[in-house]
Amino acid sequence: MTPANVPAASGQTKATPSVRRHAKELGIDINQVSATGPSGRVSHDDLKQHRSAPPVAPLVAPALPQVQPSGSETRIKLVGIRRKIAEAMVYSKRTAPHFTYVEEVDATRLAEMRGRLKQMAALRGVKLTYIPLLMKACSMAMREFPNVNSVMDEEKGELVVKADHHFGISCDTPNGLFVPVIRNVEQKSILHIAAEMNALIEKTRAGQATREELTGGTFTITSVGSIGGVLATPILNHPEVAILGFNAIRDRAVVIDGEIVVRKMVYLSPSFDHRVIDGAVGARFVGALKAILENPESLLLDLA
Repeated sequence: MTPANVPAASGQTKATPSVRRHAKELGIDINQVSATGPSGRVSHDDLKQHRSAPPVAPLVAPALPQVQPSGSETRIKLVGIRRKIAEAMVYSKRTAPHFTYVEEVDATRLAEMRGRLKQMAALRGVKLTYIPLLMKACSMAMREFPNVNSVMDEEKGELVVKADHHFGISCDTPNGLFVPVIRNVEQKSILHIAAEMNALIEKTRAGQATREELTGGTFTITSVGSIGGVLATPILNHPEVAILGFNAIRDRAVVIDGEIVVRKMVYLSPSFDHRVIDGAVGARFVGALKAILENPESLLLDLA
């Protein structure tokens, strides 16, 4: 991006009076518009482009306060960053036709393996949750279905398939929602991923994560299992084309070989961009992921 294409700092924007009037009529902050006109001036075309461009998701979305209504009702105005995240979610939902595919996974062996690995991780001072195991499994499944690890270039109408697996993790903090990104998951071991993830989440919750650590993801995992619920249908983190919902692992009665047994079961609920990920492809990707999670020893055989 050249300097002429970077939004100027407040008070430094170059534009003719007619362009400024036009921006005011459109309700656009001219200081946020990328200037491509002569001598770095904002043009009428720049205003048009800015208005049609997708809203940029903020790095953090402060949680709305829980308010007891005074009288019959209380209204909470969506302003600032909260309004921006709302616009980004609406854009994602409106632009990318979502579909969510739900699959049930027997996580009994996964839970047993995590129990064994937790002891090894603890000796190294690392807390091991299910997310690093899930990340590694997704990365392995993407070898067969690389298009899932992609972003959309809306302007060019192109699917950009990424070789690097940069996975975002939805992280609930006292200051709102962040999505820190673990880079190059395909090159790292489970314990390496866990150690890096723990450090990054701690840094994020302390408000110390950098912009680079919060952007550039190619795939997102959101987990509300610790809170509860059976499953969720997540909204895509635009411009990514897939997001995985990982839900609570619970003991449930299931039928195996004609007998009722108790197993640790979990629902996976990924959402996909139906423009580029067909239903059959999404289903096969989840099937491959299910096979890995139900036979988790393959995660240990992957030395990356």
